[in-house]
Amino acid sequence: MRRLVCDFLKNSGHETIEAADGRQAIDAFAANKGIDLVVCDIMMPEVDGWEVCKTIRETSSVPIIVLTARSQEFDELVSFESGADDFITKPFSMPVFIKRVEALLKRSGAVREESSPDIISIDGLRINIPAHEVSLDGRVLDLKIKEFSLLEKLASNPGRTFSREVLLDEIWGVDFYGDSRTVDSHLARLRTKLGVWGETHIKTVFGVGYKIEVSGE
Repeated sequence: MRRLVCDFLKNSGHETIEAADGRQAIDAFAANKGIDLVVCDIMMPEVDGWEVCKTIRETSSVPIIVLTARSQEFDELVSFESGADDFITKPFSMPVFIKRVEALLKRSGAVREESSPDIISIDGLRINIPAHEVSLDGRVLDLKIKEFSLLEKLASNPGRTFSREVLLDEIWGVDFYGDSRTVDSHLARLRTKLGVWGETHIKTVFGVGYKIEVSGE
């Protein structure tokens, strides 16, 4: 299956690096800084796919597709919580798989303005990170510190689903003693301030968390 996937990716114009187990996958990712997307199984020798996802997420926001024969809701939820961006179950259509790979590659690229890596632009929304300023269609928005941090986190990784727990730890800190409803209330206010943009781009992934979608995908 791994070789078949690689053959299809190569025939579609992509370069591939193969790994026979989870440990090899982690080592290969660490040794090759130019990797644009990761495809991994869950049931792998040495280190399972969930741990591979978590390890990659410690240093990178590269898109990750989990491709697995495990099809239970639990497997999908844990995959997203571990940092996966997409979840595909076997058997699957290879042409559809290639389209999903290309969609993720498109989604993850050209979000930050080439002239400045500290500025994020998505469909009329512009986040100036050093200036701590957000504008929508040229109009500056008044965001609270946590609202800005949530928006920056989601916009820096379009298409990636963040669990409420991860957002709590990274925005409020691991010492925060509140619950996940804090994230919900802040994102609800953020959606309101962003108006139509917030309703169409900030998506709730039921049972998992939140993500930002780029239009046209």
